Amino acid sequence: MSDRAAQLKGIRVWLAVFVVCLVLSGATAFPLVHELRWADGLVRALSVQDRLPGLTDWITRVRHGLDTADTDYPFLLYGTDWLAFAHLVIAVAFYGPYRDPVRNVWVVEFAMIACAGIIPLALICGPIRGIPFFWSLIDMSFGVFGVIPLYVVRKKIKRLEAQLAGY
Repeated sequence: MSDRAAQLKGIRVWLAVFVVCLVLSGATAFPLVHELRWADGLVRALSVQDRLPGLTDWITRVRHGLDTADTDYPFLLYGTDWLAFAHLVIAVAFYGPYRDPVRNVWVVEFAMIACAGIIPLALICGPIRGIPFFWSLIDMSFGVFGVIPLYVVRKKIKRLEAQLAGY
């Protein structure tokens, strides 16, 4: 395998991992009500309340809110359907860098900017919406951990670009 082919394969593997995580993250936004019922039951069964009472209380509160919304205001959950859809659409955008990474490096750079934007969004909107800080940290971790594979991919694309240019 040539060095160029190896570079391309590495880029595509990293992109595939990122896209799979993006799709899974989006797909989990569809069944929120059921997921929260499952999570609430799990933390109770594992006696998490004894070790992490704040987490247990938060999960119970969110479950109650989602149950109420699902029963009385199901149209509110339509917003999370659009959130899921947005994840899936963004995942499709990565077909460009997968097919031609050098030409479509901008998609990777755009995604890196989006990852950085998660931090201020969580820090500003979290307190406004009454989200506990520990949960905002979990939200911010998506940006921090999401940018890692994107940074690796961008570096590999730039290396491939230099290689193609004959440097």
